[in-house]
Amino acid sequence: MAANEGNHKRPLEDDPIVSLADVLEEDEELENEACAVLGGSDSDRCSYSDGYVKRQALYACNTCTPKGGQPAGICLACSYKCHEGHELFELYTKRNFRCDCGNSKFNNMQCKFFSEKDKANEDNKYNDNFFGLYCVCKRPYPDPEDKTPDEMIQCVVCEDWFHGRHLGATLPDNEEYQEMVCRSCMKRCSFLWAYAVHVAVIKASDVGNSGLLSKVEDDIVGVYAKQENGDSHNQKTMACATKCDETAAKHNKPSTSCKIEEKLEAANGDEASCSVKEDADAENIGCKLQQGKKKGELQRDCATYWPLNWRNQLCTCQSCMNLYKDLKISFLLDEFDTVLAYENKGKTVEETDREKCDPLMTALSNMNRIQQVELIYEYNDLKSELKDYLKRFADEGKVVTSEDIQHFFEELQSKKRRRVDGMQYFCS
Repeated sequence: MAANEGNHKRPLEDDPIVSLADVLEEDEELENEACAVLGGSDSDRCSYSDGYVKRQALYACNTCTPKGGQPAGICLACSYKCHEGHELFELYTKRNFRCDCGNSKFNNMQCKFFSEKDKANEDNKYNDNFFGLYCVCKRPYPDPEDKTPDEMIQCVVCEDWFHGRHLGATLPDNEEYQEMVCRSCMKRCSFLWAYAVHVAVIKASDVGNSGLLSKVEDDIVGVYAKQENGDSHNQKTMACATKCDETAAKHNKPSTSCKIEEKLEAANGDEASCSVKEDADAENIGCKLQQGKKKGELQRDCATYWPLNWRNQLCTCQSCMNLYKDLKISFLLDEFDTVLAYENKGKTVEETDREKCDPLMTALSNMNRIQQVELIYEYNDLKSELKDYLKRFADEGKVVTSEDIQHFFEELQSKKRRRVDGMQYFCS
């Protein structure tokens, strides 16, 4: 908002001073962030022909598919050309999604890129985000009624967005975690708790009354032996544990012991149960998930925060692969599924495009060696003089106006003319 004439606000001593360099740096950061979100998406071509794209920037049109209707998602190009002037919800990114623009969910509207599309994309996944609602509180973002400053975080499994205060766990510092799994997805994928204690970013305050299951075998055996108050039961328990350890040794695997329930059964006189489960224990020795459960697991009603490359710790044995398939989360094993990989791809594509479209680089490619050197010299000279010129304004706290910039180039042109006029040419 422009200030009224004669009513300019004088900068206070405690007002922050922002230099032009700071402004340019912030502008570059915003540009990089935008490039990362778009991930190299084509703004001139609908992604429908690419099928179910691994990950892409998506939008929902509240004008065409309002709440009460069927949810639908559209690609970047369609948000520009087919829904210009409409009320759009930015969905950030979604995985394995095919553009819905113009299908049966849009009544009589047709996509301007593809007039004929399938009536529906059966494999697309939808949630309340497509109607502009987020988190367990089902509120819009930004929320005009919510005055509490909070960070919105996306779950890597369901891809919904959540307020940090609604996740049930202390939010770590940003540099400590890379991804988050919401409390609902932790319930559905409960096996992740076996990894949480050893891999996830967990604050000490979160562990206090969390129900951490200790797995120190000697302590467990001692507790249950004391409860039975009998040496015979203690001997049976230890015999069962020894038997399981011997089984592991036969397979040249690290020593393991029977599960707690097996020891209880042995302590109560049911030694046969240990023998029946002996082979199953031996098969699970190479499974990271089973090994994690033996070490102990954390069970809480909360979200979990995970560090960079935590997915590499997930077991890939056949049993676990079947588990991921049943839960429809096999994407966790895809290194290119992560938002970080997607953003890096977008930055790389943008840098390449910049090099291709840079007028200076284009001009240089069409010049000979001498012309290239001269142009680079003139460019560096211009950059240096402009920097010195703007620095004077920054030092004096003055605002740079369009007239100031025009004056700079007029002076620059005058200097160049004087240099040219003063040149002497010699012929040999």
